[in-house]
Amino acid sequence: MLHEGDFRVGDVLSVACPFTPTRVERGVTWNEVSVRWPWWRVDPDSDFVRWNGIVALGVDGGGRVPPEAEAELFRTDPPPEQLEAGDVCRVGVPPTVVHVTAVDHHDPPLETGWLPRPVLTVAVLRRGLSYREFPDGSHLDGTGYGIHPGDGTPFTFELLMRPYAFLRPGDEVADAAGRAWRFGGPWAWSAFDGAGPGAGPAWPLVLLTRAGAPCSPADAQAVAAGTVSGSHQETVRRWMSLTDASPTP
Repeated sequence: MLHEGDFRVGDVLSVACPFTPTRVERGVTWNEVSVRWPWWRVDPDSDFVRWNGIVALGVDGGGRVPPEAEAELFRTDPPPEQLEAGDVCRVGVPPTVVHVTAVDHHDPPLETGWLPRPVLTVAVLRRGLSYREFPDGSHLDGTGYGIHPGDGTPFTFELLMRPYAFLRPGDEVADAAGRAWRFGGPWAWSAFDGAGPGAGPAWPLVLLTRAGAPCSPADAQAVAAGTVSGSHQETVRRWMSLTDASPTP
């Protein structure tokens, strides 16, 4: 199980939310169904957003599927095509494999019009979807669907894979080919020699610094043990087999 604040870009997760009774408010259009949200409360102190308690969920209405429907995690039971305004239904997230494309912390908490105010936004894409499949003009901008862990929605998260779990963004390492690198994330490697990343760092890796300071023996051992076998490319291939997607640059 994943802690609510413990998310990193590149994480592969199984996310779920128990189906909860609610009511359809505006019927179903070609690309969305609007329901009374069962987990949030209206924020009476919001100065900028007046939320009415309703959330519109993207749905596949046939024909060309809009980006928001492709990225949507929540489902209704019964499905949208069987619902009309006023119907009672359930809303939730069946266990769904996703990968994390962005993590944003909010201090102060984000003013959204509902309570609790989010302190964290995690953008995810469902299995089979890559950032490049979303047009540049889409409001999703390739990052996918934003969720707010800890905002009252009873999400559960299972971590399936964290590429380079033994490294932290900002770490500096030396690889087996004699090149030095800065780790900005599993798909964000910067070589100190200025050359392109090519096939990525050659394993095994040696941790040089952490947070700008010499690393501890324990941290160095963890990195060495994590890269004693395998390769960067094998890590990428395993990640792609779980996500059926391309890494997000």
